[in-house]
Amino acid sequence: MIKTTKFSSVVAIAILGVFAIAGCALPGAGGNTLGGIGPAAVDLKTAGNYVILAETAVTASGVTAITGDIGISPNTTTSMTGFSLIGNPTTDAYLTSALVTGKIYGPNCQPPTPASLTTAIGDMGTAYTDAAGRTPAVGANLNMGAGTISGVTLAPGIYTWGTDLNITTDITLSGGANDTWILQIAGFLSLANAASIHLSGGALAKNVVWQVAGTGVTLGTTSHFEGTILALKAITFNTGATMNGRALAQTAVSLSAATLAKP
Repeated sequence: MIKTTKFSSVVAIAILGVFAIAGCALPGAGGNTLGGIGPAAVDLKTAGNYVILAETAVTASGVTAITGDIGISPNTTTSMTGFSLIGNPTTDAYLTSALVTGKIYGPNCQPPTPASLTTAIGDMGTAYTDAAGRTPAVGANLNMGAGTISGVTLAPGIYTWGTDLNITTDITLSGGANDTWILQIAGFLSLANAASIHLSGGALAKNVVWQVAGTGVTLGTTSHFEGTILALKAITFNTGATMNGRALAQTAVSLSAATLAKP
């Protein structure tokens, strides 16, 4: 009887140990769906296939370089200027450009492009609504800097501004490869000239979402941005601005000698 009890205890301890280890490894154990720290990740679905996705227009000027696919819908590729598009939408499923290392899609291209773009635009809207609907931040993460921040380091989590957000000098997002950030901005988002957003500690741009409800987003001259922008209005890249992320706008995206790469 004593041997049985000891054996049972050993088995019970072993089983508990297995569950404990498994629990530590479960996705979301640290607070998100990736297994890290921060909010549940925003699922971009097919919108995540694009480095730029817009509904009304995409314009480029200067020595712009884009790595990744571009999509526009419901407006057609005729609303894309400055790209010197290559191909014929009446016969091709996508177009190309010397400015783009990737493909360019419009609803005037051949199937399956129109249907896939409709899905991507819908997914962009769903992702925006998801990010905007997350429980707003409290305490120090709510209205940080009264809408103006500089030189700060942001840990994984949700940050909320009920105002415009002006980033006037470099800031850093510090965390691991599975950590997540959602930054909710009720107003305008502005990154100052020459200012940069840095990632440290293994943080990845694909896990950073900026949800902007205001009149638009402007990235200043020679500034650098990290993460996915989900904007209700236009996104503007001033001369020499760079981005490691995605520009997903429910209106237009404008680029002046900008460099973008999908994470």
